[in-house]
This record gives sequence, C-alpha cells and structure tokens, in this order.
Amino acid sequence: MTVNMRLMREEDLDAVAEIEKLSFPTPWSRDIYKEELTENKFAHYYVIENNQGVVGFIGAWIIFDEIQVTNFAVLPSERTRGYGHMLFQYLINKALLKGGRLMSLEVRESNVAAQKLYQSFGLKKAGIRKRYYTDNNEDAIVMWVEL
Repeated sequence: MTVNMRLMREEDLDAVAEIEKLSFPTPWSRDIYKEELTENKFAHYYVIENNQGVVGFIGAWIIFDEIQVTNFAVLPSERTRGYGHMLFQYLINKALLKGGRLMSLEVRESNVAAQKLYQSFGLKKAGIRKRYYTDNNEDAIVMWVEL
C-alpha cells in the first residue's frame, strides 16, 4: 500500500472533518480547519493518505521556536498501522526545518495510547490542565519536549 504525507489542502477538508467527527467528542468544524489553512500564518497542517484517500492529519502552530500541536487524528479503522507515528515524525521534521525547537501539546488523561506515542518521541509530562475538556471536564496532561 502506498502512503504519502503532504500539506493539507482545502479539498481535504471533508475527509478531515469526518476523521475529526469519528475521533473526538467535541470535534472542530470544517470551517475551523478552513480558517486555519487560509488565515492563520502560524498554522501548519499535514495529512497522511493511502490508496483509500486521507486517513489522518496533524496540525501545529509554529511561532518562533515553539511548536504547539493543535490537533492530531487517524481514522479509527486505520489505527495501529503506524500512521500516527509517521505523521508525528513528519510534523517534527517540518517543524525543525522551520526553526521549531520546543514542542508542547495537551492530551486527555484517559488517552493512554496517545501518551505512549508522545513518550516514544521524548515528550514528558509537564503539568495538568484541570477540567480542560468541555465535554466531560476531563483533565489534560501537558507534555513538552525540546527537539
């Protein structure tokens, strides 16, 4: 199976919105992603596609040397195939080329699989954001790494 990673484009937004809806209890809308792509000069969004089309995406704001991961998801039916690992590495590579050095993100306390992925890239727990997620008031773990 052929796998390709590239910049997200407007024509990807329907697929991204569907992945978002299947992945998160409070999904971002298609319009939010469109605004990120067209109006936010700090936003960098990438997709991973296979023969079926777009199966995952990742986004970050890169501001000077800081990288804030904003959203990251893989189609539920395509998880455990390494796509998340490939996408995260792709983002790191792109961010380093743009001068990024400090990466941070928030992850649900219950999302152990994501935490393990982030730890495999050297991210460490740096704090807790209490009741960060509005759907169930779950805490977010803040993770950081210096690249």
